[in-house]
Amino acid sequence: MLGSMALRGLAAGATLLAAVVAAPTPAQAAGGSTLVRTDAGRIQGEVTSEGRQFLGVPYAQPPVGDLRWKAPRPVRPWQGVRQATEFPNRCVQTSSWDPGYEQPSYTEDCLYLNAYVPEGSAAVPDGTAQRPVMVWLHGGGLTAGAGEDVVPDTFARQTGAVVVTVNYRLGAMGFLATDDLDREARDGVSGNYGMLDQQAALRWVRANIGRFGGDPARVTIAGESAGGRSVCTQMASPTARGLYRAGIVQSGAYGDCAARTQRDADTSGAAFARQLGCSDVACLRGKPAQEILQAQGRYDWGPVVGGDFLPLQPFEAFRKGAAARVPVLNGANKDEGTMFAFGQFDANGTPLTAEQYPGVLTSVFGPEQGERALRRYPLSGHPSPTLAYGTAFGDFLMACPALRLGEELKGRGPVYSYEFADRTSPPFASLRNLDTDFPFGATHVNEVQYLFKHFGLRTPLNAEQKVLARRMVQYWGSFIRGGAPRADGQPPMPDQRTQDGLVLSLKTASAGGNTLSGTVHREHRCDLWDSAPTE
Repeated sequence: MLGSMALRGLAAGATLLAAVVAAPTPAQAAGGSTLVRTDAGRIQGEVTSEGRQFLGVPYAQPPVGDLRWKAPRPVRPWQGVRQATEFPNRCVQTSSWDPGYEQPSYTEDCLYLNAYVPEGSAAVPDGTAQRPVMVWLHGGGLTAGAGEDVVPDTFARQTGAVVVTVNYRLGAMGFLATDDLDREARDGVSGNYGMLDQQAALRWVRANIGRFGGDPARVTIAGESAGGRSVCTQMASPTARGLYRAGIVQSGAYGDCAARTQRDADTSGAAFARQLGCSDVACLRGKPAQEILQAQGRYDWGPVVGGDFLPLQPFEAFRKGAAARVPVLNGANKDEGTMFAFGQFDANGTPLTAEQYPGVLTSVFGPEQGERALRRYPLSGHPSPTLAYGTAFGDFLMACPALRLGEELKGRGPVYSYEFADRTSPPFASLRNLDTDFPFGATHVNEVQYLFKHFGLRTPLNAEQKVLARRMVQYWGSFIRGGAPRADGQPPMPDQRTQDGLVLSLKTASAGGNTLSGTVHREHRCDLWDSAPTE
């Protein structure tokens, strides 16, 4: 999931005079004030039709100059009142087909978050004094996106939760590892700056969210795609312990959440430095962000295993009991791969042909696995070669890893499994903008618009889909509030500890409604992909 369009709120309800006279107590802030004192200074938010929002709140110092490729530093206090009514800078990234992302961003001063507080007093449906909190980590392949990609103000009101969305460093700025940077790192392992940014944001939440009516002891970290992978990674990180009580992983288990080895990351970093004509990190720190961005495209960017942040690969940590024992809501979409197949072929005006199909499978999955996939995904079973490939790729990349993650997690606490299966769902905003009639089905990212305003836009759902969206919000909301995921009159989302192999299939009424399915593993041919390489 990539970027978003800016959203402006309505007029602010408090005045600067009120800020000067007295800072609000947490209870006053929770009761409706748009003026809040954080641990670094006062901020002025604004009132909207859904509650209150505080946009562009700094949670760390700008990672510029000597702080480029350093762990995030606490934000410096400021005097007076800081306006928090506009989305912040996006972190360095290229342009894309997403609404509002037509131009690249070269801005390194980007470590900000947005907080959405429901309308009304601090009282919440379960009767506690403070609201549960959800911290949303955006998707985008760890190279794109921003906290503003979703606007969760309606979700916050419907669930009674305070919702925080976060920017974090991306691409080379967030994940470069080199020998020089290893020597600078306290634990001797570099390359995890974007993940450390996320933890800095969670520490800001722990210190400040009570001033917004949120409960720092009831924080759920959530994300989709790379945001879900981030949640998977944070659950395996010892340095994230105590910063959250639950996790939501949406389409985030791809590659079994695996991180790069230090050796591979440093080798890649050395090649990246040579490409920029640099032999040391001082030279790299002197390069303009635009040059860094232009050089990063050919490399893989992501977290690095082996240091204090991530001593073990996530799945290994889960197996060994070395990861946080927190409840998890985890799942994927039925047609994950159609978006990727479209982007690779049809979007370029070159639909995959029957003649090309066998070669593509062996190229992507390897000769042996490709031959097996050709037998398991015959062209006769699919409307087109592109859709046949998209089905195989989605099963390999997203659907089966999500099921494997559920298996790995069930021995350490509740893990609730779903599959978003509304194959009539409208393509999300980026794809709608492409003016195509490609049959995406329940593709990657499509469930996000059922929970939030995606890119700040309301999705054109029909009456049945609006019902499904309300029920999905109820499932997610009950989990965030601390219970099992439930919706009125619907089957509970199954816990893999007691309902192993069952998945809640999320569908509209005309497609059979929300049902428990025991055939998802077979439908996605996971017996094939569970034996396939995951990197």
